[in-house]
Amino acid sequence: MNDSSTVIAQGTFDILHPGHLHYLREAAAMGDVLHVIIARRENVTHKERPVLPDRQRRDMVAALDPVDSALLGDKEDIFVPIERIDPDVIVLGHDQHHDEAGIESALAERGIDCAVKRASGREPDFDGEVLSTGTIIDRICEQRC
Repeated sequence: MNDSSTVIAQGTFDILHPGHLHYLREAAAMGDVLHVIIARRENVTHKERPVLPDRQRRDMVAALDPVDSALLGDKEDIFVPIERIDPDVIVLGHDQHHDEAGIESALAERGIDCAVKRASGREPDFDGEVLSTGTIIDRICEQRC
């Protein structure tokens, strides 16, 4: 019998920053094994599409200590990797656009029994610390373009 609990976190993870690390550390603390699903570029429609290629974003997330495995999301159905992993918990980022009740309903329709939780936010530790990919991109454009 396996008593370990499996957690899924997911996101775009375009340009990694301390907010991402906070999210993944918190998600990892909610179970024994953390799988991270990286959104494919073509599936990102709620914000600007990622600058970095899918594989690069996956490889960078996979290299982080809290992460046990990182994989790209399915091209057509975001629930395919969730069904394959069969998690005990799905952890949403504090500012992700997903609706917990909507996800819980979709999971129930597919017979996936897991909790949906939301990670806490993180405030900058010092003046000038950047916790947003969009802000990082804006700053690069302001200072380098």
